[in-house]
Amino acid sequence: MASFKAFLKSGHPPTLFAAFLYFDFCFAIWVLDGALGPFLSKEFGLTPMERGFLVSVPILAGALMRVPLGIAAQYIGRKWAACIEMGTIIVSLCYGAFFVNSYNELLIMGVMLGLAGASFGVALSLGGGWFPPENKGLAIGIAGAGNSGAIIAMLAGPPIAIAYGWRMAYFAGAGLMIPALLVMLFAAKEPPDRTKEKFTHHLKIFTEKDSWVFSISYILTFGGYIGMTNFLPTFLHFEYDIPLATMGKYAALIAIMASISRIAGGWLADRFGGIRNMLVVCVATAVSSFYIATLPPFYLVIPALIVLFLALGAGNGSTFQLVPLRWVGSTAIVMSLVGEIGALGGGFIPNIMGYSKQRLGSYQYGFIVWAVLAIAIFIMYMVVKRKWETSWVGKGGMARHREEHSYESK
Repeated sequence: MASFKAFLKSGHPPTLFAAFLYFDFCFAIWVLDGALGPFLSKEFGLTPMERGFLVSVPILAGALMRVPLGIAAQYIGRKWAACIEMGTIIVSLCYGAFFVNSYNELLIMGVMLGLAGASFGVALSLGGGWFPPENKGLAIGIAGAGNSGAIIAMLAGPPIAIAYGWRMAYFAGAGLMIPALLVMLFAAKEPPDRTKEKFTHHLKIFTEKDSWVFSISYILTFGGYIGMTNFLPTFLHFEYDIPLATMGKYAALIAIMASISRIAGGWLADRFGGIRNMLVVCVATAVSSFYIATLPPFYLVIPALIVLFLALGAGNGSTFQLVPLRWVGSTAIVMSLVGEIGALGGGFIPNIMGYSKQRLGSYQYGFIVWAVLAIAIFIMYMVVKRKWETSWVGKGGMARHREEHSYESK
């Protein structure tokens, strides 16, 4: 308890809370179509591939919006970028509640929901910006635990849809954003770690190999998390015949594991190193994914999915313990870039699953793809480990002394 109090004193807790709430509620909106997927599928008579594409649209749209929002945050400030984003989301949800009447309009709505997914880099760099390097893993892990918003969508979305219709779930989402917007307006303070370099300076980050190592790694961990989370209700309902009334509860139980382990992953990365953590994450992801691909009985697939989500969440926390150590003054842009590529990868999961089911008769091939990717990323980290430990990070990926945290390509 004493060490946690010291952690809080080292930064600005109200801003950290505002960042968490902002990301949490945005995440709930981002995965709302995933929670409502079976309802929308039944109403509009969608095929497995159409179901997969519908669920993937918010993921892909959110991914593509992350870098533009990160760049805007670098210049107008993360607090104000977040406020403008939340206001736009509220308007978009009201549109969905009253004006969507066809599959094509659902796809347009999916693009609008994607705006909520763009919050990632802004929220994490805002939440961690007040904390010193040795505490950034935990701070960013707490802000990143806002991916627990998926639990809100999974638990609240289906019951609202059953009782009042899926349109009311969109309208309820608009009401959910209001308290997050108010907390951001009155509690958050812009951190002092934002640099105002020329735009061309920030663009250099896109050409650096390290940024792409993290981006590819994040395809596995966050891409796996968001893609699997969005597809869980559909997977459980159509593969295991879980009723509409209870599928969200199972999906929420599984998804919350990644939120818990994200905080733990950041904390463990502060103490043992983000690189070490990622190697363990890759092994756990590969093993659990290969097992789920066998499509075991329901009472065995749930524990396996829990292990998979625990690994993915820990990997998310570990990745963003490392990023602010590598890029000190441009975290909003770098996190947005890494988050964008990661989320784009997640957009492929529902499509892979839908294609696999419709063309090959089983969902298992999507899990096999993720297992193979985990093995490839394990090898990638082993290759870069030695170079990183001799240039900008300590052994295993631990933070060096604060005065050494200045390694950034010129």
